[in-house]
Amino acid sequence: MKLVFAGTPEVAVPALDALIASERHEVAAVVTRPDAPAGRGRRLVASPVAERAEEAGIEVLKPARPRDEDFLARLREIAPDCCPVVAYGALLPKIALDVPARGWVNLHFSLLPAWRGAAPVQHSVMAGDEVTGASTFLIEEGLDSGPVYGVLTEEVRPTDTSGDLLTRLAFAGAGLLAATMDGIEDGTLHAVPQPAEGVTLAPKITVEDAQVQWSAPALRVDRVVRGCTPAPGAWTLFRGERLKLVQAVPVLDRTDLTPGELSAGKNNVYVGTGSHAVELLWVQPQGKKPMRAADWARGVRIAHGELLGL
Repeated sequence: MKLVFAGTPEVAVPALDALIASERHEVAAVVTRPDAPAGRGRRLVASPVAERAEEAGIEVLKPARPRDEDFLARLREIAPDCCPVVAYGALLPKIALDVPARGWVNLHFSLLPAWRGAAPVQHSVMAGDEVTGASTFLIEEGLDSGPVYGVLTEEVRPTDTSGDLLTRLAFAGAGLLAATMDGIEDGTLHAVPQPAEGVTLAPKITVEDAQVQWSAPALRVDRVVRGCTPAPGAWTLFRGERLKLVQAVPVLDRTDLTPGELSAGKNNVYVGTGSHAVELLWVQPQGKKPMRAADWARGVRIAHGELLGL
């Protein structure tokens, strides 16, 4: 099939690579979000998908909105058979969905209908799921509600951050998307409607969502820290300033600390929760680079009974 691939961040690059490598399909063009400011200089930078497509000599389309008439005209000129999508980052209007004969097929990083929305992997980790996965489905106008072509499953490991899990799903999902294109092309794969039961939503995680509540149980604190790593980053307050929590682990045998209470030794920093304590391993003070929590504690000289979160 002739394909137009839509995607933006680094997590979409493995799927683009898999389709470029396919001997059965031609990636005629790539659609991605416009260049965005990045770094301290805030200069405009192309998306990872745009950079990869340019390296491969593939035409790159960067519409401000996917309903822009010049973009739609070029899409009609290319006349793709199908448009595979991975984390494109904009809603596709019906006028665009109607262009390819076999539709737009999205690789979504959950087992649909669970975790429909922008942040399925983060929500899966924060909810304590033991198994998640990826799904390919035909895009409709609803939110991730279209019929499903294929799925794969992936174990959520006890120490996984959302970044760890998303990386594994990106590479496994690349193979799933390529196989879905093959099945659509040869007629062996047909989309099946999603069940009405089991729908959960995964909206974008906000900075407010990432604030740790020390009155919660230690396992909840652990999941929030892992689920918000690397972005937007779990955080708390210390002496009125934000302290990012990069890595923390529950300590089941310590229950002597009240929620938010700090206890710092020579090589360890513990914080009380609504159940047992957690040990802080890595933190990032405001305006500084990540550091070992024990080094941070020595530098700030934690007082007896001092609290996080107030």
